[in-house]
Order: sequence, then C-alpha cells, then structure tokens
Amino acid sequence: MSKPQILSTSLVAQSRLFRIEALEMEFRDGQRATFECLRNQGDGVVMVAAVDDDALILVREYAAGFDRYELGFVKGRIDPGEMAPQTAARELGEEIGFEPGSLELLRGVTTSPGYSDFTTYLFIASGLRPCPQEGGDEIEPLEQVRWPLGRIGALYDHPEVSDARTLFLLHLLERRLAAE
Repeated sequence: MSKPQILSTSLVAQSRLFRIEALEMEFRDGQRATFECLRNQGDGVVMVAAVDDDALILVREYAAGFDRYELGFVKGRIDPGEMAPQTAARELGEEIGFEPGSLELLRGVTTSPGYSDFTTYLFIASGLRPCPQEGGDEIEPLEQVRWPLGRIGALYDHPEVSDARTLFLLHLLERRLAAE
C-alpha cells in the first residue's frame, strides 16, 4: 500500500511548546484531505525509578490539561542536543534527587501517531544513589510517593493514574517481573 502524497504543508499555530501544521494530502484514489499535525518540539522520557527490590518512586504533580493532580513516573522533555538516556538521568536528579546506577531502555512509544510525531522513550532506572535535587522546570515541588512493588497492580485502578505512558510502562514492568 502506498502512502498518501503530501502536497503542501503550512503553519497553523506555534507556541513555546507546540507547532501545529496543516498537511494537504492526496490519497491513491485521488481524494484530497487536510490533516492537522502536532509537530515535535522535543521527544520525551518516562522512567520507572526502582529504589530497591521492593519499592518504586512515583511523583504527584499538577496536570494542567485536566486541572488535577496526577500520580505517575518521573518524566521530562529531551532538550536540544541531549540523548534520551541523558535526559532520563537529568530528570531523575531534578524531580526526585537520585542518579541512576543503570538505565535500561525498554522501547519508544507514540501516544497519538494519527496527528502527532512525538516519541516517548521508556526506561527502568535502578541502582539509585542520592544526588542534589537541582534545576528543573517544576513550578511547585513534586510530591514523592514510594509505592510497594508488590502492589503495582493497584496503580491501574488508582484514580490519580491516567497517563497512558505510565500505564504502559507499568505493564512492561509487570511483564519483566513475571519473566524473572
């Protein structure tokens, strides 16, 4: 199957975080359509922070899109010139005051490939060591929540956990633990 042809691209809007483009497309059968696409202004990372063999660290932070607090894993945007593992290590330090002994990349995921080209890289961070909690772009301090590893299944139904990246990373972690 051949992909549709992009006839033209135009800028619809640009903000500090987002760029929206209109794509004029022509499909194999000659039909034309305009799609709007949220263009990448920086991919992201999400990390399971494993404190030891029996606990994870999650953070509770304000989610403006839904006007509520969300519980999830440490996450952040990849800065220009940074590689995903560098971002993961930086965000762990900024958000929870730990540096990883090791970072394992599980995979990259997209959440809305029909209209966005963002990729989020999912990691497991282990061998955590305390470090100064400096920098970051959080407006208010993030609340750290230590979650028992034996209760990770309860996070699927937790009312403050709705981020698809966090939920998928939980699934990958459970698969990993079941295979060990």
